[in-house]
Amino acid sequence: MIKQFLSGLSQNYIEILEDNEYYDVTIEVGEDPNVKIFRAHMIILYYRSPFLRRTLPSNKKNDNDILAHIKLSNITPEIFQIILKYIYGGIISLNEQEPSEILKVLVAADQLNLQELIDYLQKYLIENKSEWVEQYFELIYRTSFQSNSLLELQQYCTNFIANSPDKVFKSLDFTSLPEKSLVSLIKRDDLQMKEIDIWEHVLKWGLEKHPTILSDPTTWSDDDFETMENTLQHCLPLIRFFSLSSEEFIQKVYPYKKLLKHQLYEELLNSYLNPNSEPNNNILLPRHKNIDGIIDSKIVNLNIVSLISRWIDKIDIKNKFAYARELYLPYEFKLLLRGSRDGFSPKVFHELCDNKLYTVTFIKIKGTEEIIGGYNPMIWESNKDRKWGQTKDSFIFSFKSKNNFKEPILSHVISVNYAIYSSNTYGPTFNHDIYIYGNDFDNLKAYGYCRCKQASYEKKIRDTEDQFSIEDYEVFQITKKNNQCI
Repeated sequence: MIKQFLSGLSQNYIEILEDNEYYDVTIEVGEDPNVKIFRAHMIILYYRSPFLRRTLPSNKKNDNDILAHIKLSNITPEIFQIILKYIYGGIISLNEQEPSEILKVLVAADQLNLQELIDYLQKYLIENKSEWVEQYFELIYRTSFQSNSLLELQQYCTNFIANSPDKVFKSLDFTSLPEKSLVSLIKRDDLQMKEIDIWEHVLKWGLEKHPTILSDPTTWSDDDFETMENTLQHCLPLIRFFSLSSEEFIQKVYPYKKLLKHQLYEELLNSYLNPNSEPNNNILLPRHKNIDGIIDSKIVNLNIVSLISRWIDKIDIKNKFAYARELYLPYEFKLLLRGSRDGFSPKVFHELCDNKLYTVTFIKIKGTEEIIGGYNPMIWESNKDRKWGQTKDSFIFSFKSKNNFKEPILSHVISVNYAIYSSNTYGPTFNHDIYIYGNDFDNLKAYGYCRCKQASYEKKIRDTEDQFSIEDYEVFQITKKNNQCI
């Protein structure tokens, strides 16, 4: 058994700090008129601070017994007193300190390479002084990016900007951001800004670096374009140009086309003019927006939800770049049923989903990453007699996986009289095209017969007509945001 008596040890070292007899180092701290000389002990400083370890060897006591002397002009005596107490006794008390003083302690700890203290103070400010940090955000932001050690504070700041950009940019001088912090911000998938606004901010940031270049690109010379391209070389690849609308591209990007690589510009132009042009695999996807309440799904992501919403509203349904455009999320998806939560049987399906208009079904096929499903603008019913639903607006679809949605199969109904099939022994069934059969209405076991065979829809959505098992499935009812009718 090992017993550590650290409290007494800490107190003894604090007493050593306060002793005026055995010191061998003097440290001159601060600037006129606020200067103070501290007495300390080389051996303790050497082992507690990597910065002082590098500084002390050149300041050792010489043969004439003259004390080693150090100057730290950019730390105030009050802050250094706190730091010394930590170095000697491993003690720091912040209860009576103003947040601004705590930040100064953090900066001093960073200069002295006191990583343990750096980590503690960053966490303390974030967890206990968040309101103050937000109030003085610009100061915190600039301070954090002046050092490679303040990573936790940097992360907090970039998270805050990403989630509240409008709030931040009103107080933050965006154009004076260091390139490192700008890049760390615009590379984020969750930056809550419209892509066109990000593009315009980046341009403004670049122009600030070159006051002689006018804001109007029609006045730029080839040298001006080259200068701006070099300035923005680390930012341009992070702009999600394919997320822009055609109007935004023509009005806001086309005038600056010489800033873009030729291949990128040609692909952008083709994406707007030729819906059949093929996207490459390097296109950055739209940024994720804060969409709490849009959907709660274990099967699909927002990119798929955006595509489904476009198909429902008949927007860009033939454009192969639809997945790369700004996320289109006009609907809320209310979860009615999840197989893994509620069960896999026609009885459960009809109890939870009958008589509800505008439903979307997602089915994850067992043993694969494949997702199939369909949109039914009509109601589901649990008739003992089979009943066909007639609609011209239903469609079915398939995706290779949750994250591979670039080449979906969308299949519109062509036999409108046989678009939807309702029966008490069937699940969400779109004729034989998506055929979900449960054998017995009262049997709570999993569906016994599932397959896809082209019948009432224009395309087959699977390469095989073999039976499959359902790993999980979800049925959602969609409504316009703010409970508006579709």
